Order: sequence, then structure tokens, then C-alpha cells
Amino acid sequence: MLLLAAEATWAAHGISNSGRDIIGLPWEIHGLMKLLLPICALSLCVGLGSAWADEPKSDAKAGKSNEVAVIKTSEGDMVIEFWPDVAPKTVENFKTLAKKGFYDGTCFHRVIKGFMIQGGDPLTKDASQEERWGTGGPGYNVKAEFNDRHHDRGVISMARSSDPDSAGSQFFICHGSPRQLDHQYTAFGKLIKGEDVLEKIATTPTHRPDRPDKRMAIESIKIVPADSAK
Repeated sequence: MLLLAAEATWAAHGISNSGRDIIGLPWEIHGLMKLLLPICALSLCVGLGSAWADEPKSDAKAGKSNEVAVIKTSEGDMVIEFWPDVAPKTVENFKTLAKKGFYDGTCFHRVIKGFMIQGGDPLTKDASQEERWGTGGPGYNVKAEFNDRHHDRGVISMARSSDPDSAGSQFFICHGSPRQLDHQYTAFGKLIKGEDVLEKIATTPTHRPDRPDKRMAIESIKIVPADSAK
């Protein structure tokens, strides 16, 4: 099983994986490594047996959304433009969770410079649950919407486990351009403001080796009209 080979590589570098973390050694470690494999989830959220029965339905039209996400962090604000034309259900799910305040008080629990910053786990609201960070979700899964958009710097995409249809609430924003993730993870938007904030978060000092030394808080994610975020 290829997954075992990847885990052996991490072990050699003292790296462990968990939950819906996006597989990828720091760029300076894996060099020319081209294949990033999805990882096995340590635990499944209650309600997965409903097989997406509670998944929000999308009414998004093709093209750019007339709404954007304003991610307010401890390091400043980032604004995300959505791609409902290629990932309508994923966009609608993210917007629905954000409007419920699901992401408020979470953090970017995993940071790899030159690769990505990952957040969206509700367990990160509780410091006592740190050993489980990376395994949380909304209690349902969203079917994959793999598409032809590239994973370039600033692109936001859904984290998942080894099951392609296991995305829930966790997401990552690319700091590098890991195009080897194309057609394996659901890209659903891109950063249009806050490049400096992405840089601050992605280059913050880390330990273990991808946990930020300082909490990179997500204070809130608000869905607002695109015109109001200009």
C-alpha cells in the first residue's frame, strides 16, 4: 500500500500525520517529490453513516460568486473569491458553515512554509484537544468536486482523509503552488486580498514540525457581498 511508504518517509523525518491533514513534507525536505498521498483519518465524525444526507444543497450559478469570504485572523484579514462554476456544493457548504459561525474561534493548526496553511477544524477551539486537532469536522461529508483549476499560490481547497469524498469543514490555502494536488483535492476559490497575511501565517515559526508556535487564530469568517469587500 503506497500510504505505508509515505508514512515510513514521514517517520524517517520525525513527522506524524493525523485526521484530514494534507500530506506533504516541508518543501525543503521532499525536494522533487511529486506524489502527495491522502492520509487515513484517525476518527470519523458522528453522522457519517447518513452518506451526505445532511449535506447543504447548492443553488450557485455558474461563474464567479457574487459573495466572498472575509477571513479575519490574528494576523489580519484575507478575502476569498469563490468558484461555484467548478465546485458548487463545496462553495455552498463552506458558505453555510461560515454563516453559522462554525469557523469562528478556530485556528490554522497546520502550517508548512512554501506549501499551505490548514484550518477549519472545530476541535481547535479547545486547547485541551490539541492532540486531536486535524480530525474534526461538521458531522457529515461533502462529495469531491475535483476540477481543472490548479493548486497555485492563494488557492483555497478542501482537506480530506484517504476517502476522496471525506471533506467536511477543513480547508487549506496554498502558500506554494503544489499542482501535484490537482484532481486529488477540491479547489473552490482563491485569495484576492490579504497576500501579506497569508505570508505572515505561512512563515510563522513552527514545531512538531508544522504546528505554529503562536496561535494563528481565525477570529471569524464572514460571507459578504463581493462589492463590499473591495
